[in-house]
Amino acid sequence: MSQLRTEIELLDESESIDFAGFVAGLVDEINGFEKGMIFYLYGDLGAGKSFFSRAFVQHYIPGQKVKSPTYTIVESYNFSINTIHHLDLYRLCDPEELEYLAIRDLLKENFVALIEWPQKGAPILPPADVEFEFVYASQGRIVKIKSISKKGNFLVEKIMSKTQ
Repeated sequence: MSQLRTEIELLDESESIDFAGFVAGLVDEINGFEKGMIFYLYGDLGAGKSFFSRAFVQHYIPGQKVKSPTYTIVESYNFSINTIHHLDLYRLCDPEELEYLAIRDLLKENFVALIEWPQKGAPILPPADVEFEFVYASQGRIVKIKSISKKGNFLVEKIMSKTQ
């Protein structure tokens, strides 16, 4: 399977919110919650990972207070029969800590996992379906998107077809 890659330029917060909602809508289109999808979110501190996650959750649960799970490591948001798990592994000292959090039990079905700093969870974390890398640009951000799995390919194909 070949990996698909694309980039999106986000000039301001409004475009970032729209992009997160756009990705959330595509997850619905491809029934991404049904078998679960894992998104790895890369980028420097302040690059937009948590902002994307907050806007993604609020697409499904408008008005939901979404706090960064920097200290709790995991915050879960339930709606309908689905769950969004937002993980921030920045403060993780050892990947084994994920076992104590029962990570495998969390990622069963009807979920999307948004995982910041995934490199700190290797090799315990399951592989991503899609990787998003948030990079500072002269104005706003560039989001580099790469598919990893077959499901990820399907999502990135949709992103590419609707943004070009």
